[in-house]
Amino acid sequence: MASRASSPDVLSHVQELLEAFTAFDSDDDGLVSAAELAGILSSMGYNATEEEVTGMMREADVDGDGQLSLEEFLEMSLKNVDLGSLAGLLRSALEMLDAAADDGGDEIDGVMLYELVNGLGSGVTKEQCEALIAALDVDGDGMVGLDDFKTIANALL
Repeated sequence: MASRASSPDVLSHVQELLEAFTAFDSDDDGLVSAAELAGILSSMGYNATEEEVTGMMREADVDGDGQLSLEEFLEMSLKNVDLGSLAGLLRSALEMLDAAADDGGDEIDGVMLYELVNGLGSGVTKEQCEALIAALDVDGDGMVGLDDFKTIANALL
């Protein structure tokens, strides 16, 4: 049975997962190996056996390359989380982001995300939105490409 959590709680958990993934992606290739996955799990307080890590890799590695992409990692990590109202919120946000991309916008920052989700009645704070974007921001400019953001949102849906 899936656990139900509020939108802010789910976003906080996603942020933690993003930060852990980034920290343990030691070669910055956007993929984690079984050894890196074991490190992520350990950092989050779960001491998985080698067999458990191997099983997780086998189950979550959809493309069969022997590594987990961020999308595969999030899908595995969040499969038992009931997104509740966040699912509808994300769908609406993605539609709005698609419209913004059609108008030439190809990046989003924390304030833009907050304004978008706040207008949809999410209950998510500006600080949570900024922290989520910061966790995704690989070049430190405070912005995230819409394609990267869509990948995360789609992994949640």
